[in-house]
Amino acid sequence: MPLRRADRLFDIIQLLRTASRPLTASALAVALEVTTRTIYRDVAALQARRIPIEGAPGLGYVLRRGFDLPPLMFTREEIEAIAVATRLLRRTGDVGLQDAAARVLSKIEVALPETLRYALATPIAFVSVHGAPAVSDLSAVRTAIHAERKLHIDYADERRQTTSRKIWPFALAYYAEATLIGAWCELRDDFRHFRADRVQSLAVLNEGFPIPGRTLTANWIKRFSSDLAPDGILAVR
Repeated sequence: MPLRRADRLFDIIQLLRTASRPLTASALAVALEVTTRTIYRDVAALQARRIPIEGAPGLGYVLRRGFDLPPLMFTREEIEAIAVATRLLRRTGDVGLQDAAARVLSKIEVALPETLRYALATPIAFVSVHGAPAVSDLSAVRTAIHAERKLHIDYADERRQTTSRKIWPFALAYYAEATLIGAWCELRDDFRHFRADRVQSLAVLNEGFPIPGRTLTANWIKRFSSDLAPDGILAVR
């Protein structure tokens, strides 16, 4: 089914926003399954509406940085997808993400017209609340990952023996049975996967990683991509 023109105009903006280089009309036409003449008309229409698209036919188009789209309108199916996805977060046990999901739903509900607001308030899909053990707010872990700061944690293993560790966290992995913190452990001088519900205490240190977080992540993926337990959870040591 052909896209509505309004949807196509939105998609052109999205393609230009995410492109790393100028996109020609022919490239946009292939992506949207329309003719290059249609793209020329659409780009001209967007420019007439003061959307900061720069470029010319044959040279390619770019969207000037800093442009923000106006508030979006969702279809009923998109609303249901958002509702299911946010409710699935309950199964992670991550209180911080659960609270954030509730705020997202509240913001969306306020912006929706009455007919679609009803669809959000009365879902046809329901999600089980059972999942990973509840954990305290992991916002400090996410902060450390983004800032590439080391963490000090007190961690209890499966035998309930507690050790103090200094780790370099670079990932959170959400599984049905547990939430894992992927990190380099200075105590073991190796990668380790810590169950979030076994972290007794943690503190973000004013000490950065000695290597970039993206390097840690790449090495971790390379090493463990085929080293999964039968249930799909990385082995916790």
